[in-house]
Amino acid sequence: FFLFILSKFLNNTLKKTHNTHTTMKFLLLSSLLASASGFAPSFLPPSPSSTSLSARRPFIAGNWKLNPSTVSEASSLASSIASSKTSSTPCDVAIFAPFPFLPAAAEAVKGSGVEVGAEFAYYEPKGAYTGMVAPSMISSVGCTWALAGHSERRTLFGESDAVVNKQVLSVLGGGMGVVLCIGETQEEYEKGLVNAVCSVQLKKGLEGVTVEQMDKVVIAYEPVWAIGTGLTCPAAEAQDVHAGCRAVLAEMYGQDVADAVRIQYGGSVSPETVDELMAMPDIDGALVGGASLVADKFQRIINYEVKVAA
Repeated sequence: FFLFILSKFLNNTLKKTHNTHTTMKFLLLSSLLASASGFAPSFLPPSPSSTSLSARRPFIAGNWKLNPSTVSEASSLASSIASSKTSSTPCDVAIFAPFPFLPAAAEAVKGSGVEVGAEFAYYEPKGAYTGMVAPSMISSVGCTWALAGHSERRTLFGESDAVVNKQVLSVLGGGMGVVLCIGETQEEYEKGLVNAVCSVQLKKGLEGVTVEQMDKVVIAYEPVWAIGTGLTCPAAEAQDVHAGCRAVLAEMYGQDVADAVRIQYGGSVSPETVDELMAMPDIDGALVGGASLVADKFQRIINYEVKVAA
């Protein structure tokens, strides 16, 4: 309104001058309007929060690691998890199982809406790579997801950011979704390097991933010091890291993509901690380790209490 009145005033005043002053009129008007805009009050409503969960369906997954011991145990556990997911379960659910158990797990959860993923996928499609498994092999037995960059793969097997990036691209190229795991060590945490470490791992892990492919990417923030230790990063602190990760994604792909990407928390998630974690605006799910091997615990986690904002 202020700019409108100023424009009318200048227009009426300048109309009284000679026509040869038309150019000067335009320049003067443009200059004053530009200057005034910096002081005029804004009446535009604030933009929606970029951390709104309303557009993101939460995603909770169990990572079985080197468990259980037999295919019959795996099938039984998968069946129990499948029966735990109901129409009122507030999230998507998946289980990441060892390679030998993938077909049995896929069969056990068929029709339940629970998805099955692999804990690892090699980046070469075929060849003389003893012990490796390609994305096409995993997909052929019913998998729709694969993990990449889990801290245990990074630390125990020496997988670098470059190797993790190749895995991410290979999984996406095979038509599956990928969960890219990132997170700092205890030493990095104590030195205040959390955001720096996560930023580097995100940028290197997603190098070459297109905007169009990002709808099949989930990020899992797992502080290494909390994995398998029983320690859980405080919910508010985890929220800050997740918000920082979303800001990095916005720099890389734009705010719309960043707002759509789901970011899970992982690190000793339990029935006792899940409700508070899931109440955070930028925590869109969980990657669950030990508790996913106990059907009752995982049932409680995937059916967490949804807290309605006041």
